[in-house]
Amino acid sequence: MNENVSRIEAIVGRRVKRDITRMTQLMKGNLQKAAESILNTPDAHVGIVTGFFIQHATPPSPETDGLIGMGHLAAGLASAGIPVTVITDAPCAKAVWAVVDAVPEQIDLEVAATNERSVYRLRKSLESADRPITHLIAIERVSPAADGKPHREHGWDMSGETAPLHLLFDDLTWQRRWTTIGIGDGGNEIGMGSLPADVVETEIPNGRVIAATTPADYLIVAGVSNWGGYGLLAAMACLQPEKASALLRHFNRDMDHRLLSAAVEIGQAVDDSRVDSPGRPQMTVDRIPWEQHAILLEEIAAVVA
Repeated sequence: MNENVSRIEAIVGRRVKRDITRMTQLMKGNLQKAAESILNTPDAHVGIVTGFFIQHATPPSPETDGLIGMGHLAAGLASAGIPVTVITDAPCAKAVWAVVDAVPEQIDLEVAATNERSVYRLRKSLESADRPITHLIAIERVSPAADGKPHREHGWDMSGETAPLHLLFDDLTWQRRWTTIGIGDGGNEIGMGSLPADVVETEIPNGRVIAATTPADYLIVAGVSNWGGYGLLAAMACLQPEKASALLRHFNRDMDHRLLSAAVEIGQAVDDSRVDSPGRPQMTVDRIPWEQHAILLEEIAAVVA
């Protein structure tokens, strides 16, 4: 293990709301493995799937978590010459587009409708592209649970407003052609299906209802999903220092603020949505003010430096 990558993995795996200690322990080392997989692939093309829609919000919008981690990953990878295609669904499209548009690099965007046929059509298009995707990253993107339905942390069924984009990661009727990476913080995200079933069920509130069933080749567990995106980009910079300048060209607090501002002010992304209180657009992620996320980003950047 690279010592600096281990330090970054510990930073992004800090506990925030839920006790993710056992989850991070079980997945220790996956941050480096995921970074190495991208770096060691000739002609890599990375897809990033994100967007966690909150119907019970004012207005109904995706949450801020996931969007900013996607933005940093997209900016850094594209700056380093790795093509990026961001993927989301129609309910999340406005906020995801706002972040992609704020990235100062050329990023492609694909939007699926909330039905299986649209996802299958997108999957076929991604496979047949002139430069097919080699890696697919899900960051804060919900997975179906044991009942076949995706759930919010409270247990609410999200299947009516969420495209089955997990079919890009795992489908018994299909042989996928890309390596998969999952980034999550709550147990209900794509990739969390790689954990032993009892971990989420017993250690996360409502775990028996929400526990994800979709696995990934590499799972990065973070205190906040955005942090996992920060960590993956920084880990790549640690492992290939000659590419660090390009990978981290936009990795700073000004860009972090720019991405979150775009998500909130243009995309109306929301935060702090609870059972008794609808979320609303605000400059926070997982109820943590933007400034604290910027401090953590700078802490990660300092490890690379």
